[in-house]
Amino acid sequence: MPSNEEITLAEQHFNKAYQFQIDGEIDEAIRQYRTSIDFCPTAKAHTYLGEAYSIQGKYTEAIAECKKAIHIDPNYAYPYNDIGNYLVNLGEKNKAIIWFEKAIRSYYYKPKHFPLYSLGKIFEDKGDWIEALKCYNRSLIFNPDYDPAQDGVIRMAALLN
Repeated sequence: MPSNEEITLAEQHFNKAYQFQIDGEIDEAIRQYRTSIDFCPTAKAHTYLGEAYSIQGKYTEAIAECKKAIHIDPNYAYPYNDIGNYLVNLGEKNKAIIWFEKAIRSYYYKPKHFPLYSLGKIFEDKGDWIEALKCYNRSLIFNPDYDPAQDGVIRMAALLN
């Protein structure tokens, strides 16, 4: 169990890492996330470390970090959606489906429009326009102003007419 001092240091390094990531200094962000994890491993730190790796195109490493995050806290649902996105980037769309579905089913994951939209794109790419349309419409239930899902509905409606 980390001490209060270790938790504080972990938070400080996480905040530095996040700022480096925002500033585009990804190598330094990765170093800071790792230091944060050394002091006190958290699901959030592993997830963000994965995101930093993904920016560098290191999707396999990003997935590994997200799986560590899930192991630490299965209720922290952001890594489920992230793994889905990384698998899509690796061309593993069929494997991504289950991860998007896990994000959607998670009680704690609020931006459900993202994985629903991503599922819609997978079904659209497969030519399953009806299933894609369902996903885009469900995405809009969670965020009616989500432009990509609105565009998806219009595309699918045009293809189905």
